[in-house]
Amino acid sequence: MKIDDLSVLIVDDDEFAQDVLREMLATLGITRIHTAPNGKQALALLASLPQAPNVLLCDVFMPDMDGIELMNTLAAQNYAGGVVLFSGVDADMLQLAQDIAQAQGLYLLSALTKPVALPELVAALAPLTGA
Repeated sequence: MKIDDLSVLIVDDDEFAQDVLREMLATLGITRIHTAPNGKQALALLASLPQAPNVLLCDVFMPDMDGIELMNTLAAQNYAGGVVLFSGVDADMLQLAQDIAQAQGLYLLSALTKPVALPELVAALAPLTGA
């Protein structure tokens, strides 16, 4: 799949981080970008979309429903897209979230430290794009 064919859901409670990720994705030619400020709203958005996004970019720490809870729910719903986790808070929690996602059978593309850099994002998406 070409990178500009990807659809992406960004789940992050930090609006600035959402904007930065959206700009990075747009730089790569990705135009189908959705955002949600937490896991609960991400699940509601996923339920309303005709087709699940190819990629979920998800912060680990968020109010209402964090990234770990979201991963649990997505695994139960058999989400088949790629997952990129990120956190700016705690490397141990990021590793724990990564372990949980993998143990539940999610297609974990990467676990990144915030702020996410464009080369890291490109590398995380590479398995989907053949780059």
